[in-house]
Amino acid sequence: MKLTHRQGRYPSTLMKCTRKQGGYRRTLTRRGREQGLSHSRFIKLTRQDGWSLVELLVAAGLGLLLTLLAGSLLLASAGNYRHHAESAWLDDGGRYALEIMAQSVRQGAYVNWDSMAAPVSIADDAPTLISGWDAHSLGKASYGIGTPLPAVANGSDVLAVRFAGHGQGTSGDGSSINCGGFGVAAPDDGDELGWSIFYVALGEGGDGELRCKYLGNGNWGADAIVRGVESFQVLYGLDTDQPADGVPNRYLNATAIRALDNALAPAGATPEEQQRDLQRRSHWKRVCTVKLALLLHGDGNTRSDTRAMQFDLFGPAYADGYSQDLGTRIMEVQISATERWRARRLVGVTVMLRNKSG
Repeated sequence: MKLTHRQGRYPSTLMKCTRKQGGYRRTLTRRGREQGLSHSRFIKLTRQDGWSLVELLVAAGLGLLLTLLAGSLLLASAGNYRHHAESAWLDDGGRYALEIMAQSVRQGAYVNWDSMAAPVSIADDAPTLISGWDAHSLGKASYGIGTPLPAVANGSDVLAVRFAGHGQGTSGDGSSINCGGFGVAAPDDGDELGWSIFYVALGEGGDGELRCKYLGNGNWGADAIVRGVESFQVLYGLDTDQPADGVPNRYLNATAIRALDNALAPAGATPEEQQRDLQRRSHWKRVCTVKLALLLHGDGNTRSDTRAMQFDLFGPAYADGYSQDLGTRIMEVQISATERWRARRLVGVTVMLRNKSG
C-alpha cells in the first residue's frame, strides 16, 4: 500500500490512498474543507460483485423443487399412515364380527340337558333352530325374522340362531346370553328360546353396518357390531346322508333351502298337522355347518394403487356357478369412483354346529 501526505496549512486535509485488493484497484480522494469542497468518492470496479438474474432464478427454482419434493414425501407418508390405520381397523373389525357370529352359531340349538326341565329328546316337529334369509334385511323392533325387508349392501343375508337358556325369570341366571349380552332363561316351550340374529342395515351416515338383533328384557332391539359392510353372505352346509353323519354334502344359501322346503308335499288332515310335518322334514334341520363371509371397507379413499380388484366371498367357482346369488362377487369397477379406492378386507369362517339343529 502506498500512502502520500501533502503538507499545508492543514496537513491532514488532503490524502490520496492507492490500494490493491483482490485484483482490483480502488482510488480514494478526499479534499479539505479549506478548498470549499464536500467529500466525494470515486470507485472503479473491474470485477462483478453479487448474483446475476440467471443465477437467482436457478437458485429459486432449485429451492422450489426441493420444497415440492419434501411436500410430496410428507403427503405420501401421511397417506400411507391413513391406509395402514384403515387396514388395522378392518382387521380388528372383521375378527371381532366373526368371533361374535361364530360363538352364536356354536351356541345354536343348545339344550341344557342337566336341567330338570330338559326334554327326554328333541321332538321331530320342533321349530328349526337355524334359519335365515337370502338378500334381505330386518327391522329393529319386529319379532324375530318373520317380517323381512328389502336387502341393503349388495344383497346381504340374514342369519338367525336359537338356543335354550339357564335359570328362571326374564333373564335367567346370566350364564347363557344372546349376542346382545342379555341373559336368556330356561324355556317352557319353543317360543321362549333365545335369539341371536345377524343382518345388515344402513347406519346414520348411510353406510352398511352388521347388526345383532336380540330379545332383551322383553323388548326387541339391535346393536351395531361393525360398520363399513360391503357384503355379508351366508351358506349352509347340508348333511343329506341317511342316517346323518354330521358332514355336509353340499352348501346352499337360504333361498335354495327354502325352495327345497317349498317343494315338500306336507302330510296331514289339518293345517296344524301339515305344519308339523313340514317342520319335521324341513331341510333346515339338516344344517350341520354354517359358512360366513364378510367384506368390509374403510371410510375414505386411502389406497395408492389404481388396479380395480374383484372379491369372491366364497371363491371364484361358487361366484361363477351361482351368479344369481347377489353379493357373493364384488367388483370394484362397478363401484362409484368416490368409493372405489377404499381399503377393503375380506374375512370368512366355517363353523360346525355343536348341537343337533332339530
